[in-house]
Amino acid sequence: MNPPPDKPTHEQSRLRAVVDTAVDGVILINARGIVLMFNPACEALFGYASFEVVGRNVKMLMPEPYQSGHDGYLSNYRETGVRKIIGIGREVLGRKRSGATFPMDLSVGESEEDGEPIFVGIIRDLSERKAAEQALREGAERLRAVVDTAVDGVILIDAHGAVQMFNPACERLFGYKAEEVIGRNVRMLMPEPYRQEHDGYLENYRVTRAPKIIGIGREVLGLRKDGATFPMDLSVGEARQEGESIFVGIIHDLSARKRTEGQLVQAQKMETVGQLSGGIAHDFNNLLTVILGNAEALSLRLKAREDLRHLAEMIVTASERGAELTRRLLAFSRRQMLQPMAIDCNALVESMRVLLQRALREDVELRLAVAASPTFAMADPAQLESAVLNLALNAQDAMPDGGTLTISTEEMFLDPAALGRGADIKPGRYVCVCVTDDGTGMPRETLERVFEPFFTTKEVGKGSGLGLSMVYGFVKQSNGHVTIYSEPGLGTSVRLYLPVAEGRHSPKPLPRVEEVGPPQGGDETILVVEDDQFVRSHAIASLESLGYRVMVAADGREALALMAAGARPQLLFTDIVMPGGTSGWELAAKARESIPELPVLFSSGYPQETLARRGQIDPHAQMLSKPYRLAELAKRVRDALDKPSLV
Repeated sequence: MNPPPDKPTHEQSRLRAVVDTAVDGVILINARGIVLMFNPACEALFGYASFEVVGRNVKMLMPEPYQSGHDGYLSNYRETGVRKIIGIGREVLGRKRSGATFPMDLSVGESEEDGEPIFVGIIRDLSERKAAEQALREGAERLRAVVDTAVDGVILIDAHGAVQMFNPACERLFGYKAEEVIGRNVRMLMPEPYRQEHDGYLENYRVTRAPKIIGIGREVLGLRKDGATFPMDLSVGEARQEGESIFVGIIHDLSARKRTEGQLVQAQKMETVGQLSGGIAHDFNNLLTVILGNAEALSLRLKAREDLRHLAEMIVTASERGAELTRRLLAFSRRQMLQPMAIDCNALVESMRVLLQRALREDVELRLAVAASPTFAMADPAQLESAVLNLALNAQDAMPDGGTLTISTEEMFLDPAALGRGADIKPGRYVCVCVTDDGTGMPRETLERVFEPFFTTKEVGKGSGLGLSMVYGFVKQSNGHVTIYSEPGLGTSVRLYLPVAEGRHSPKPLPRVEEVGPPQGGDETILVVEDDQFVRSHAIASLESLGYRVMVAADGREALALMAAGARPQLLFTDIVMPGGTSGWELAAKARESIPELPVLFSSGYPQETLARRGQIDPHAQMLSKPYRLAELAKRVRDALDKPSLV
């Protein structure tokens, strides 16, 4: 058994310093003068962002003569114990990013981390002493609200609606930095009609004390910085501060729940549309038979009348196009005639190389990454070829300036838990045929509708909107599943999961669930970094079920902050593509600066080859592809812990 992670007293010291002096600058340095923490008040005082200072020598914040003498003072203190400011405090000058200096009161306390001294500096701008004292009193109450309700968004407003506090969860929810919101009216975070009504509601509440939401809570819409709205549950409590009312709002994002509900509605809609489309296609084919037959008969009888024969042939051509549309509708409605057989998807993809190269533009590079062993799936080979070609042409359209198209195959075990709650799939072994591009990607609004018949983002006349519908119908009729992973500006990955052909599979088939045995877990501490709330919750629950202790961060910034605060995970399990400017690969590199031997297991919805080609991961790094099942997660985590890779 590994020893439980220690809880060093320096964390308590830091928290106490933050709680006691939240409105003052707080800076933490080690015995060599390297900055370990640089709080928002310091950012405001000095004009530097935290990431510009952390990791550098604190003397960058000092004018002469303090700058030249600082390292020598620390060295002398370590050798002699003679202190000039540590434990005492005094007035000194600070140096802003602009080069300007300002007077400040600096008090420095000493603590210990891993047997080494660390120093906590509390900085107060003496030019605004009175304002800082008032802010300190207000900050204590604000910070207490943050500490008490840190899980969800927390916002504090005064009786006039002016925002007084905006916690990090609110920053993630609304897309604003705290400094962009504090001091402004809270209605900036509301769409209409809430925006117009808010000030009047506050005034009415002050006069009548009749609450509509205060002390009650309800579902409302929030307005993000980019103009998008999102559903949220808002509960508001009232407190008193120096005789005035203040209001604390607790915000719980309902996007995930609404998305799950939307998936159910979408599935029901797709089923209804499929049934309707199948019926229409069936009846329309009868009409097309008559039209096409008579048009052909006319064409034969009008050999002597070229003008009329041309009209008849136009009718034939139009009828054939109509027949193609009905075939696609039948594919979507899962009513097409299929001839499933055991086919080697590796061989099928390889056989399409020449066809695809001829069909694609010269500025589109084709890459095939098939599995090392044959991958036999039960499917109609002609329909699978059509689906792959359709996806390849769609990918080409998404890369107007050229790019790389990757088609890969893989055999895996899937179940609904691996794909998410909305997945309608029978547990078992599947062959995954994945088509990935590095094109423009798709926004969430488009992703929600890509499989709908006749939905297209292409120009009029350049797409029927039935290509992906046909692919969807074919895979579903084959008892498979389709997923799309896309990020605007990064590309799209479409995965077709087809059932493995029993009796015709790889020489070393993947084991069934019952053959794997109980997954092997452990008691190590794992830091999970994942921006998607649903995936994050799934990973946490899975790892905890295996016995691991789990620490959580929503992005790279949060993860680095945890480690800067003293967290020492034994494994970093991180997504690769994340918001916030820090990728999983960059996070791993920065994390290993403080924990050099830290094992890292990456995860992504994109194939590893695609990520490696983009420079987002080393091709030899340990990576777990989404979706994954529990047994696979358990194995890869243990492999990462027991046989760590430093790439």
